[in-house]
Amino acid sequence: MKRRLLFLTLACLGTSVLTAKDTIYKKGWIDFNKNGVMDVYEDPNAPIEDRIKDLLKQMTLEEKTCQMATLYGSGRVLKDSLPTPNWKNEIWKDGIANIDEELNGLGRGRRAYPELIYPFSNHAKAINTIQRWFIEETRLGIPVDFSNEGIHGLNHTKATPFPAPINIGSTWNKQLVYQAGSISGKEAKALGYTNVYAPILDVARDPRWGRVLECYGEEPYLVAELGIQMVKGLQEQGVASTLKHYAAYGVPKGGRDAAVRTDPHISPRDLHSLFLYPFKRVIKEAHPKGVMSSYNDWDGVPVTASHYFLTELLRQQYGFKGYVVSDSEAVEYVQTKHRVADTYEEAVRQVVEAGLNVRTHFTQPEDYILPLRQLVKEGKLSMKVIDERVADVLRVKFELGLFDNPYVNDIKAADKTVGADKHADFVLEIQKQSLVLLKNDGDLLPLNKNELKKVLIAGPLAKETNYMISRYGPQGLENVTVYDGIKNYLGNQVEVAYAQGCKTKDANWPDSEIVPTALTADEKQGIDEAVRLAADCDVIIAALGEDESCTGESKSRTDLNLPGRQQQLLEALYATGKPVVLVLINGQPLTINWAARNIPSILEAWFPNQLGGVAIAQTLFGDYNPGGRLTVTFPKTTGQIEFNFPFKPGSQDGQYFSGPNGSGNTRVNGALYPFGFGLSYTTFDYSNLQIHQATKHTQSPITVSVDITNTGKRAGDEVVQLYLRDVVASVIPYDSQLRGFERIHLQPGEKKTVTFTLTPEDLEILDRHMEWTVEPGKFEVLVGASSEDIRSKGEFSVE
Repeated sequence: MKRRLLFLTLACLGTSVLTAKDTIYKKGWIDFNKNGVMDVYEDPNAPIEDRIKDLLKQMTLEEKTCQMATLYGSGRVLKDSLPTPNWKNEIWKDGIANIDEELNGLGRGRRAYPELIYPFSNHAKAINTIQRWFIEETRLGIPVDFSNEGIHGLNHTKATPFPAPINIGSTWNKQLVYQAGSISGKEAKALGYTNVYAPILDVARDPRWGRVLECYGEEPYLVAELGIQMVKGLQEQGVASTLKHYAAYGVPKGGRDAAVRTDPHISPRDLHSLFLYPFKRVIKEAHPKGVMSSYNDWDGVPVTASHYFLTELLRQQYGFKGYVVSDSEAVEYVQTKHRVADTYEEAVRQVVEAGLNVRTHFTQPEDYILPLRQLVKEGKLSMKVIDERVADVLRVKFELGLFDNPYVNDIKAADKTVGADKHADFVLEIQKQSLVLLKNDGDLLPLNKNELKKVLIAGPLAKETNYMISRYGPQGLENVTVYDGIKNYLGNQVEVAYAQGCKTKDANWPDSEIVPTALTADEKQGIDEAVRLAADCDVIIAALGEDESCTGESKSRTDLNLPGRQQQLLEALYATGKPVVLVLINGQPLTINWAARNIPSILEAWFPNQLGGVAIAQTLFGDYNPGGRLTVTFPKTTGQIEFNFPFKPGSQDGQYFSGPNGSGNTRVNGALYPFGFGLSYTTFDYSNLQIHQATKHTQSPITVSVDITNTGKRAGDEVVQLYLRDVVASVIPYDSQLRGFERIHLQPGEKKTVTFTLTPEDLEILDRHMEWTVEPGKFEVLVGASSEDIRSKGEFSVE
């Protein structure tokens, strides 16, 4: 009955029945402060800066500080799904900066008030109801910015799901990433969200870190190029994009996460060349309206309390014009974790002075707003600084059109726009393009179902779905497992057997990674059963790796081998003598040395989306030719870490086997699979590399072209990669750096010319004076199929 009354209330609030409050809605403008006069901030034709100044003049300290905090949505901090009379007694009676994850169906929300979440038109109506309360019931009527996560697709029940960001990166497809952003933006706009927390621009340099799966890769140029496309796709739909996590995040000491999240060991030059590079480029080229400050430190100073990061770099150098929201608990960590403030109030003062606009945490917003007010009253924080921080928040709201068109205009459009079913072709396409073929000895793949009688699908990931469901993406969807994808693909034509073989983890994991234990009777029985079922099968498809309990946020690893008893299972299946195809489900590079040497075919699937099983089946059986490429290096052992791309000359070399200063053979070296690597069911030839310079001056663009020919018998995708080597520089340059890539599709025998344009920024180096400059000298151009598979070389010089 309670739910029915709630729904009826919502339906009434969503109607066009005129009330006294409707008199504020004038022709062409809204009387937000209800004074009957069009103030400057209410005038759609006034310059935004004038509107901001006018509104600030009318705001009290209480109203200003309310624009500096997040209210987490229903089921988190906000206990009400819709406005209640008690809201007049809450701190947000004076407004709020943003409401995060409101009615997105995460957790208990989908069960508590499903009628406000789905169908989608009901959700749009609910957001309008909440927005209407803030416009009509607060003194100045400042609209709310409704934010939501979006790195796996918009974080709303049944929205369009993407695979993990590491999959998205592995597509190396800029247009596809733009399309992903566009879909998320359209869905957000239709549902009433105005700010999407995506993309993640962290550079994943340590594969032990649990959030590698939520990054595009380890190489800053690739991260920047894809980040630019995601931001453009989102913001061209009329919503804000908020970048995560600024800055120096993702490389905590030893790859440790969760309770650690501190002490990244990054030199100043690497900080700017690797970790800040994507943020600088994306901000300058795509102009995102939001940035999330991270909760780690750099060089002893918490980023969220750093004037250098939040003001000098972000605003003064990069030109950021939006507002900065803190990652959850980043403000509190200034006192509790980093211990650079003796009180919480001092931590609040530090972050505001540094440049933070909005605090976010899973506690009541007054926990931050009240200390802000007290600091101003005590003279410890100036009103001038408060005004500057609030102005940034208001600017974004004005730019988003919230003061001119604050509501979802066509709530019924949400039902036609939002949903995985509306974008099924895209969901499948981005998943297929993310698959990376790591090995295919003897052309075992693609399998020919006409030559098979029986297939064994084995492994603990074959029927698992939890890795398809992200805290930061759509939930409540029907997901297709590896088993179901293959079973449905083969139909009645081929018999399919199944054996779990073992669980993803053993009972003692992760301690068993450092102190092995004997197989239990049940574990031995499970492996023996898989071996028995393999006896009359033509091929074994083993789905092994990690599930969501092994890797992810706050789940960094000690070791990168297959967890639990999976290695024993794989070896037992191989010992049957049957051909084995290994399908890897994992969120980070794994040190699969034994498999790389013994298993004939390996397909990297990362953490697939809803249609992962369909994409994997179509790829294994040849309906799709894999063309994804690795965006992270696979080391052979954790003892090599860091081992990644780009790197400084000599830093990843081997040992001397003779010489006066010591020699020997004491360690394994080299990548298991290098950055940019990936195979295909066809082959490609590179020829006719051309380099053209209009002039030899440092500011002149350089054009590089190369011909690519499909020399095989199947249509397929090639990812053409351009690397640049600065031969001699004033400081040690990276051995080479990615400076261009293009994914192209070629029919058998087809040839295409791929052209890249190198700008002066592509040639820049951070010199001895820490200044970005193009130094005269020689550069080598390396074009190929991976960072190690270089097919064509050339050079040019600048003066």
